[in-house]
Amino acid sequence: MISIIIPAYNEGEVIVGQLKDLFEVNKADQCVVVDASDKEAFEAIRDEASGVISGERLRYIAADTKGRGAQMNTGAANSEGSALLFLHADTQLPDGALQQIQEGINAGWHWGHFDVRFDQPAWPFNMIASMMNWRSRKTGIATGDQAMFVTRAAFDLVGGFDEFDLMEDIAMSKKLKTIGAPLCLDMTVQTAARRWQEKGVFRTVLLMWWLRLAYWLGVSPARLAQWYR
Repeated sequence: MISIIIPAYNEGEVIVGQLKDLFEVNKADQCVVVDASDKEAFEAIRDEASGVISGERLRYIAADTKGRGAQMNTGAANSEGSALLFLHADTQLPDGALQQIQEGINAGWHWGHFDVRFDQPAWPFNMIASMMNWRSRKTGIATGDQAMFVTRAAFDLVGGFDEFDLMEDIAMSKKLKTIGAPLCLDMTVQTAARRWQEKGVFRTVLLMWWLRLAYWLGVSPARLAQWYR
């Protein structure tokens, strides 16, 4: 059983559409959404999402602490799968993705990720996605946009995500690499380009490079999150 963990914050209808796709197209076993939205927004989307599927296959819970690391740990603690897939709210899985994860785990892999593409076909986004995929394959470091998956045993062994404000995916990759290299699946997940569109492609690329460099030089994730915002 693979549990899909989705951290959310003010995603609105995006979550409902994503859940429909996961249950109807991908035939998900279980999805756990951990939503850090304010109470009114949380209740509205939770009620709408509950109409997608019934029973324990969908758990829509409020986050105790805002931040992807904390939210994903909460989701893992409230899930039942022997494998966990961490999925951003604006990322879509291709058909057959869960089967590919299961086959990889059955073959002995402890964790891994997908290649990524953006929902915009313009060349800058294609280039950025190609660079992300190349970098992750060379370094063994995955980002949250690439839909990281991990066995429950490996997740527990490394102590879950560090509850950082930023770079929790990088820190998690580093910990999981002590267990083994990641399985890099050729299947491609699609993620939204909205962050790049809102902030500007060139500016966002420079910002992300600068944040990663600062992180490797020892700047705290809390300070990096301030710079990012």
